[in-house]
Amino acid sequence: MEFSAGHRAEMISIAVALVAISAGTAYYFYYVRKPKGEMATSRKEAAAAGGGAAAGCLDPENFKEFKLVKKTQLSHNVAKFRFDLPTPNSVLGLPIGQHMSCRGKDAVGEEVVKPYTPTTLDSDVGYFELVIKMYPQGRMSHHFREMKEGDYLAVKGPKGRFKYLPGQVRAFGMLAGGTGITPMFQVARAILENPNDKTKVHLIYANVAYEDILLKEELDSFTRDFPDQFQVYYVLNQPPENWDGGVGFVSKEMIQANCPPPADDVQILRCGPPPMNKAMAGHLKDIGYTPEMQFQF
Repeated sequence: MEFSAGHRAEMISIAVALVAISAGTAYYFYYVRKPKGEMATSRKEAAAAGGGAAAGCLDPENFKEFKLVKKTQLSHNVAKFRFDLPTPNSVLGLPIGQHMSCRGKDAVGEEVVKPYTPTTLDSDVGYFELVIKMYPQGRMSHHFREMKEGDYLAVKGPKGRFKYLPGQVRAFGMLAGGTGITPMFQVARAILENPNDKTKVHLIYANVAYEDILLKEELDSFTRDFPDQFQVYYVLNQPPENWDGGVGFVSKEMIQANCPPPADDVQILRCGPPPMNKAMAGHLKDIGYTPEMQFQF
C-alpha cells in the first residue's frame, strides 16, 4: 500500500505522541506514585554510594537552625543529640572528616561558637547526631546541657581542610584523645561501610578513665565486624583493675606497636587536647613520619 507524504508525516506524529504518553505514564507510576518508604530507601542507597541524590542542608556562610528531637544521656556528662533535617530524605551535606560550627549561649548569656563533628554520615538521611561531652566550665557545654527536646541548634558549615577520598591511602593511623574521637569515628565508619574501600584503620584512643571512653560500643563493633580492617588500642590514665589496654599517656612505643610504620601511602590523623597534639607531633617526628604523612583536625 502506498502512502502520501502527508499521511506518512501524520502517522509519525501519532507514534511520537504515543511514546511520550507512555513515558509520562511510566514516570508517574514509578516516581510520583512510588511508596514513600521505597523513595527513602533509594535515596539512602544513593547517598551511601556517593551519588549525591539530595542537596546538603548546610550553609557555609549562614547559620541554619535544626530541631532537637531526641536527647539520650550516655553517662553523667555525655549525651547523644539527634536533630531533624527539613525532610525525611534530606542529607546534612558534610564531607567525610569535616566539621561544622555550632552556636549557643554560655551560662551568662553570651554567644559562643564551637566546632563539632557529627557521628552520622550522609547515608543517615533525615537527621544528624552529635555525641557531646559536657565539661563543668565549658561555655558551649552549658548550652548543650540546657538543651531540651524541641529546642533548636544553630549550625553553619561545612568547615575543615581534610578531604577524604576512598582508597587515598593504604592505611590510617589515628591518634585520638577524649572528644577528638568524633572525626576519627566518622572517617572510620565511612571507610568500613563502603565495601569498595579497603583502607585499614589503626586507632589509638586515649582517655583519663574507662567511663570517659566515647562511642566504645560502636568502636568495639567495628573490631568484631571488620577484624582485618579495623583495630583499636585504648589508653587510660586511670585504668580500672584488670585493665589490658595501655596505661598512662600515649607513648612513642605505643604508636610504633599499634600504627602502620611511615610510608608514602600511610597517613596519621590526630585530634585531641593541645598538650596531647603537641606531644604526638614530637613522637611522630621522632619515628620518621614526615609532615605530609600527618594531619591534625
